[in-house]
Amino acid sequence: MRARARSSAPDRHHQAVADLVARLHYELVPMRSIEAAIAELPAGAPVSVTCSPAAGIPATLDYCSRLIDLGHQPIPHLAARTVADADAVEQTASWLRQHQIREVFVIAGDAPEPAGPYEGAAQFMADLIAAEPGVERIGIAGYPDGHPAIDDQALEQQLFAKQALLRSAGLDGWISTQMCFDATRVRAWLQGIRAAGMTLPVRLGVPGVVDRARLLKVGTRIGIGASLRYVSKNRSTVMRLMSPGGYDPTDLVAEFADDAQRLGIEALHSFTFNSVADTARWQAAIAVAA
Repeated sequence: MRARARSSAPDRHHQAVADLVARLHYELVPMRSIEAAIAELPAGAPVSVTCSPAAGIPATLDYCSRLIDLGHQPIPHLAARTVADADAVEQTASWLRQHQIREVFVIAGDAPEPAGPYEGAAQFMADLIAAEPGVERIGIAGYPDGHPAIDDQALEQQLFAKQALLRSAGLDGWISTQMCFDATRVRAWLQGIRAAGMTLPVRLGVPGVVDRARLLKVGTRIGIGASLRYVSKNRSTVMRLMSPGGYDPTDLVAEFADDAQRLGIEALHSFTFNSVADTARWQAAIAVAA
């Protein structure tokens, strides 16, 4: 999809957008379409691999191993509610050490019932750190649009508790935000957590270049994650934001580009729904347009 031009904006704005888009992380989902998605990744891309309730952490790690062999920079998603016991934590930590993984993303996950002792991400993260996985940074989830099962106050308490855990362990981290189309809401959330003392950098969750049918079909099939919850709650809004060809994230990214540093946005996290080729073409077009 062609990136939309903003001819009236100053060159520095174009450059700010390009700089932010250059720091794009691709998210892949372990399902059949992941094979084509892997083949379409730009060389050496930072790639997050999600953890589904059905396939679990082992499948995520298998894909990450392949991505390492292909020269990419994989970031495994580790869903606490899929972890059966302490042995599974040790095995995961061992795999991370052996493969010299430097970053992981820890989330509760959307399994209806936990497979073991972990209801949420915090205790699993603590046990994983104790198992010495050798990682340097751990990502955690942020919810500008809220969470259907957790109230906003509890979400903020959990966010700051995880920041404290990372500090006590001497580890760096980041916050990856749920997909949200509402720039005003995202900005207000970012300003709020910064004012409350949050210092972790943010990877801003944005949709990739995804056509309408794919977003709804794939979102429904995977049945997990904040992105599907947003689509379910705001279907009419999503439809208005999409052209017949699909969603173009340029305008959403541009809302944050000029003050990304002030807001602590270090990168973009692209929910591609495995539609990597179109998103990669968009990323390249933004670079050329700058």
